[in-house]
Amino acid sequence: MGYDSFYNRYIKRWLGFFIALVLLVILWPVYIIIALLIVIEDGVPVFYRPPRGGYNNKPFRIFKFRTMVKNADKIGGGTTALNDPRITKVGNFLRKTKLDETPQLFNIIGGSMSFIGPRPELLRYVEQYTDDEKIILKVRPGITDFSSVEFINLDEVVGAENADEAYEKYVLKRKNQLRIKYAREVSFTTDCRLFFNTVYSVIQKACGFIFLHKHK
Repeated sequence: MGYDSFYNRYIKRWLGFFIALVLLVILWPVYIIIALLIVIEDGVPVFYRPPRGGYNNKPFRIFKFRTMVKNADKIGGGTTALNDPRITKVGNFLRKTKLDETPQLFNIIGGSMSFIGPRPELLRYVEQYTDDEKIILKVRPGITDFSSVEFINLDEVVGAENADEAYEKYVLKRKNQLRIKYAREVSFTTDCRLFFNTVYSVIQKACGFIFLHKHK
């Protein structure tokens, strides 16, 4: 158990590769529909590919469906605020259902990510990791982890004003603690538990979003 385990170093990588490959074969029609909706509302590009801190401290570009207007990075900060005006209508749905994260299957196939692992962080925060926090970089970042479940409604936590400041003050330290926890506890059992907890949390959030809009 832990980042130096045989499971983390070998089994997890290839297990994720084959599962991601199967899922991409199943999901490509959905991806085409999402891509068309993004283009119709706000043009290209379809994907958002910002740099993130990666495995063994090697930066990589993460795949996400673009959920904000073009050049959103130049308009606002790196943290998404509550009711952020940069988010498109299609993007709002993708975020609430977490479909915007599913293109990270490409990252998993390429080896820069896993299904389960510490959520990849902005480079400016990775560069500030303490010696204790550098353990986070000994496991591949993932689509979900302990912090993803705890902060599934991150925009509500950071609020509508000064989102970056709120993130750094109230969220970042806790997220790093949970990332360290994952690096120390990574195992097949841990990954299975996090997978089902994430699915439950995402379904709960998506149903709440759909119910709210149905009754507006």
